[in-house]
Amino acid sequence: MSVPVYLDHNATTPVASEVAEAMSIALRKSFGNPSSAYPLGQAAAEQVAVARNAVASLIGAKAENLVFTGCATEANNLALLGVASACTPNKRHLVISAVEHPAVMAPARQLEAQGWRLTIVPVDEAGRVSVEAVVDAVRPDTALVSIMLANNEVGTLQPVADIAKQLDNSDVLLHTDAAQAVGKIAVDVEALGIDLLTIAGHKFQASKGIGALYVRQGTPIRQILFGANHERGLRPGTENVPAIIGLGVAAELAAKRLAQANTAMRDRRDQLHQLLSASIPGLSLNGHFEARLPNTLNVSFPYVSGQALLNAASDTVMASVGSACHAGESAPSGVLGAMGLDTQRALGAVRLSMGWDTTQDEIATAAAALVHAWRHLAYGA
Repeated sequence: MSVPVYLDHNATTPVASEVAEAMSIALRKSFGNPSSAYPLGQAAAEQVAVARNAVASLIGAKAENLVFTGCATEANNLALLGVASACTPNKRHLVISAVEHPAVMAPARQLEAQGWRLTIVPVDEAGRVSVEAVVDAVRPDTALVSIMLANNEVGTLQPVADIAKQLDNSDVLLHTDAAQAVGKIAVDVEALGIDLLTIAGHKFQASKGIGALYVRQGTPIRQILFGANHERGLRPGTENVPAIIGLGVAAELAAKRLAQANTAMRDRRDQLHQLLSASIPGLSLNGHFEARLPNTLNVSFPYVSGQALLNAASDTVMASVGSACHAGESAPSGVLGAMGLDTQRALGAVRLSMGWDTTQDEIATAAAALVHAWRHLAYGA
């Protein structure tokens, strides 16, 4: 039996062979504690520094402004809760979008439960916030605005740089969850104009269990975990050296192939969309037609449940109905609901996300399987 085509790269990516090899060597040989003064520890510290430089370079940042975390969720929590902890009493208002990942939405709600005021800015039918709506939500007591760079379900890109320009002369901080963007599109912290940016290693072929937070120099932020003085005092705990080394290698790979991979993923995405549209009348695209990730295709299949469709095609295609954190078929995606999709269309949605090495043949195989499953479910054919 052939291996099903993997089209769920927005959930997680396979670890690159170069990353796995570097991590394997590190596990066997670079086991020293980076805080130790003897040569084995200092060698590990040097490798952490090399990785920090590589990851920082990928996003146009200075290495000293990068904090390694255990995952993107931790980085998002550090961004929101850490800034909140450093704020003065007259700055207790937070602005986010209606389509944020739970890793931002949940800490925002936690702050709200602690007495913070929270404004959730709606999105349009393409899942995109209005710059004007975000700016209008800012008040004298606003401490932080957090708007994701790319949506994990529909791939829509948010106008983060334009928001930053409008906030430039204010004392409001701007955070972006770039977990789905880094490694897929060019990301530059200076061009974006943000103060904090979240990275997820496993979204671009590093391992799970490693992330990072960019913190612009001078940004008021405090630790939310307590222990020793690692990572500029913002993230205690002995560094996960193998995972950090792997993240550095993944960043180097992404930097080398970003332009070529961007084009390849877009071609495969559009190929899949064309094949499905040609055979399925009424197929609907969810998300922005142009301003979206090159690898992400979210479409609604008429007359069927997206989860039932994927179950029927599971021998050939591995994909999801939305975020890996989403609760299943009986509960339509909150992202699609925020975009104004009706229940039937939302329940028929499927997220198909390519990798940089997804082939034309794999796309053709996946499309044929999805079309066959849809015809069987919709018409019994």
